[in-house]
Amino acid sequence: MTAPAARDETAACLAALEAALVGGEPPALARVGPAALDDALRALVKRHGAAALPLLEHLADAAPDKDHRRAVRRALYRLEQSGLRPMRAATAAPARPVVTRTAEHPVRAWLSGIDGSGSRAAWILFEGGFGGGLRLCSLILNDEAGIMDAAGGPIARKRLEAELRGLRESQKLPWVEVDGHRACALVADALALHERLGTVPPPEFARWKRLFAAAPQWLGEAQPKASRTDTKMKLPADMPSPVDATSNLLEASATLLDLPELMGWFIDPARVQHEALAMLQVRESRLVVSDQIKAEREASIVDGVVEAQLPDAARRRWAARLREMAEIFRMTGRLEPAAMAEQTAAALADIARPATAIPFARALAARGIEMASEVALGRTRLADVSRAPARRARS
Repeated sequence: MTAPAARDETAACLAALEAALVGGEPPALARVGPAALDDALRALVKRHGAAALPLLEHLADAAPDKDHRRAVRRALYRLEQSGLRPMRAATAAPARPVVTRTAEHPVRAWLSGIDGSGSRAAWILFEGGFGGGLRLCSLILNDEAGIMDAAGGPIARKRLEAELRGLRESQKLPWVEVDGHRACALVADALALHERLGTVPPPEFARWKRLFAAAPQWLGEAQPKASRTDTKMKLPADMPSPVDATSNLLEASATLLDLPELMGWFIDPARVQHEALAMLQVRESRLVVSDQIKAEREASIVDGVVEAQLPDAARRRWAARLREMAEIFRMTGRLEPAAMAEQTAAALADIARPATAIPFARALAARGIEMASEVALGRTRLADVSRAPARRARS
């Protein structure tokens, strides 16, 4: 076998082993050369350590011949030498643990708030697979582009709790715990978005994809009469009633953008650079005009941005973001912002209502123009204020 062919065989075997770690079928060893299996197992053990032990134990029993069995035993020996597997006694045959395998399923999940680009983080904890155990899938989901980033792997309960504490202390956006099926449904929606756009998730998501294929089924079992979008985050039992939904909070909706969680919400400055220059010209003009005329001109520029940058699809997208944030506000006991966000979302979703008559929409446009003005004046970089979806840099 040529060197490129051997590398391809090893890579294919490693991919199958990775998939088996998150609940897939183990590779048929008879179809893999012993040398390729040895190389793939070496990489698997280096990457996952003790988390690979249940799978290795299974493969040792399933090996079709002594050459394949020897390759698996080498991998087990490496774990022993590194202290990640108990050493076998010299006087007795090792007692092989019973490897149980159950279908992996979500047991807990956490969602962040939504940033100005429409992205949010999702942590989904799965249980099951070879030997049981927990696996944490960490994702970045974007409502315009789908799945932007994926990471994670096996995790111990103590490590999980430490990670959650660090998350709450370090993140600017709020995090809430939600039903695992709800989070999986959001991932299924992101996958459907990829299909509509003709794009694919990042390669790191490949080993997790099969776990989300059953998301609609899980949700259907939990709530047979509800659609995915009807699923709500659970509210604390002692939460007081929301602010009366009939109260008119729409007029004050621009103040939503003053909340710390929504400070990054504005129209992408890259889309309004021309209007920002026009706004600067109005404000810096040496012509003697009344304040009223200047205000009318500025309002006209904002109107133009609202009409151009908030077509029907964009209005629905911003409305969906507001509804999600309303749930988070309510879960964290902030009922007035929740009610205001819901009422504003309803107004945006009502396409018959002019967007220019919605204070929140005008505030989105005005802040986008201000950010673009800062770029034009050289006070900030466009890349630093861009609202375009982008993959997160890995630490």
